[in-house]
Amino acid sequence: MVINSAYFGIVVSLIAYEIGLFIYKKIRIPLLNPLLISIVFIIVVLKTLSIDFAVYNKGASMISFFLGPATIALSIPLYSNLNLLKQNFLPIIGGIFAGCISSISSVLILSKWFGLSELITLSFIPKSVTTPIGMELSSQLGGNAALTIGMIVTTGITGAVIGPTVFKLFGIKDHVSVGIAMGTASHAIGTSKAMELGKTQGAFSGLAIGISGLITVLIVLIRSIILGLY
Repeated sequence: MVINSAYFGIVVSLIAYEIGLFIYKKIRIPLLNPLLISIVFIIVVLKTLSIDFAVYNKGASMISFFLGPATIALSIPLYSNLNLLKQNFLPIIGGIFAGCISSISSVLILSKWFGLSELITLSFIPKSVTTPIGMELSSQLGGNAALTIGMIVTTGITGAVIGPTVFKLFGIKDHVSVGIAMGTASHAIGTSKAMELGKTQGAFSGLAIGISGLITVLIVLIRSIILGLY
């Protein structure tokens, strides 16, 4: 049966994203992010046809496999802006480090404020890194990978939607700063938006994904050692 085929999840995912992209290009409303539309479309299809998520995920997981190589491919536009990277090396590293500290601290403070369980808190800590790193980090912390993926997607869409407005509000026009902020706060989804803003913004957003993932892992590791969890 077609539904039980591994290709079913791939085809549904691609169709859903193309529909999301078509609607976004026609309407151009930031809230109608292609990824958000495709998520809603897939949920409606699975619910309407009573298809188990495991059946859909047999094929969809193959798309997830390519997230890692796709992230590495973002280094290509960065190579074209190597001189800009050398000229702004310290501010870039400092900005990404500050972004990682802010991300983790906000999760810890808000989780305590709202009385969230330890499982949810640990699952939300990697919310601003790319999915392959976030899933692995969540598992090592003792979090729930499914919750982590949900929060990573939510964070990415939120950053892509409100990021450009925040830059206008605070008068941030420097292309490198915009790219670093988008990549650090909202990983690959934010980078797709940064690519729309310009090649330089997209290149530095891609750089921020890799470095913020590495810094987040180191911060969490150091915190765990201090707390005696390792």
